[in-house]
Amino acid sequence: MDEVAGSDVRLEPWAEGDFWLLELHNSPEMTAHLGGPETEERLVARHRRYLELSAGRMYRVVLAGGGEAAGVIGFWEREWRGGTVWETGWGISPAFQGRGLAVRAARALVAEARAAGGHRYLHAYPGVGHAASNAVCRRAGFTLLGPVGFEYPKGHWITSNDWMTDLAGR
Repeated sequence: MDEVAGSDVRLEPWAEGDFWLLELHNSPEMTAHLGGPETEERLVARHRRYLELSAGRMYRVVLAGGGEAAGVIGFWEREWRGGTVWETGWGISPAFQGRGLAVRAARALVAEARAAGGHRYLHAYPGVGHAASNAVCRRAGFTLLGPVGFEYPKGHWITSNDWMTDLAGR
């Protein structure tokens, strides 16, 4: 699917020209719960991974009315507790935060992960202290499974909440 609608947002597949969104989100405020800003080299590598995902997909979150890019969301495979699941994560640009866009984007993404098949569960792992992302999970219909030790980025351990949605349900 080239474009996914979710109320007043749509998800558009990540493209070559979207690198600027990674740069915009690479601030201390936007990466405080993710281990801090990345080097230019790591951002370029992230962009390449987003473009070349073999399973899953990354998207720009776009306002349906005006077409402005408001953030990033996606899903990818992760080995988790002896199996493979879909993992999701997102970032809404500072100018667009506080409008519920992440919740609507997450709901649209659940539909995409369900349509992609391959795995029954979609997980999100926001840090336990990241109130906004935990609220997105709750409001988007994920079930809280509890706190877990989580490595992100590699070599940096945090305590995250494991939120899950069953893609076979609903």
